[in-house]
Amino acid sequence: MATAPVQPLDDRVAVITGASSGIGEASAEHLASLGATVVVLARRAERLQDLVARIEKNGGSALAITADVTDAAAVQAAADRVEAELGGADLLFNNAGIMLPAPIEELRIGQWQHQIDLNISGLMNVIGAFVPQLVKNAGERGAADLINTASIAAQNIFPNFAVYSGTKAYVTHLSRHLRTELGPKHVRVAAIEPGIVGTELQNHVTDTGALEWLDGSKETMDWLTPQDIAQTIGFIATLPPRVNLQQVTIMPTGQTS
Repeated sequence: MATAPVQPLDDRVAVITGASSGIGEASAEHLASLGATVVVLARRAERLQDLVARIEKNGGSALAITADVTDAAAVQAAADRVEAELGGADLLFNNAGIMLPAPIEELRIGQWQHQIDLNISGLMNVIGAFVPQLVKNAGERGAADLINTASIAAQNIFPNFAVYSGTKAYVTHLSRHLRTELGPKHVRVAAIEPGIVGTELQNHVTDTGALEWLDGSKETMDWLTPQDIAQTIGFIATLPPRVNLQQVTIMPTGQTS
């Protein structure tokens, strides 16, 4: 009987947050195709189960855990389960987030807080729960990966996107600092800064000006796809352990800012 070919991420355990759609979903499928056992974490249980079924049908291995990343206790329980059942994560793709642009003078305080809770506090909940596993497994296996989703908005200026951009600037700058802490422990840290990607993120936008800008951009450029970002995540994770891409900006060819 022929043996299955060795895949570059065989024996690795990858946790992906925000995995029920878009970039997270595509990345889970791609990392599984590279041999990783993927743990998909999000709030929508049915979507996660569909994703796991699809991965398994294609020969991959996946585990669904339903949790809201803004719930620190739920995230810790998820991490404990990954440790108990799979020996812990050695790849964490911190991808859950939301984008709610609006003029600052409209004082949409609820939207501000929602973005801060998910994009910053949720990110920190996941980091706090899973980084000990990354450090442990990096020590045993020689490398682990922490990859955080930021945005081109962390660098560039977009009217009405101030709060969202601020949360993503936090992600990028945090990632730089974590690299100095975790790099000596063989944990690679990367921030991914995509331009416009066609995902459900745009479906939450209610601001008229932002919607007009997004709709107009579709006529002038081809947006990135979730699969484009997934390929990049796979590339980062399969690099030799000595290589750390600290910050990767991924733009549609037609997007100039």
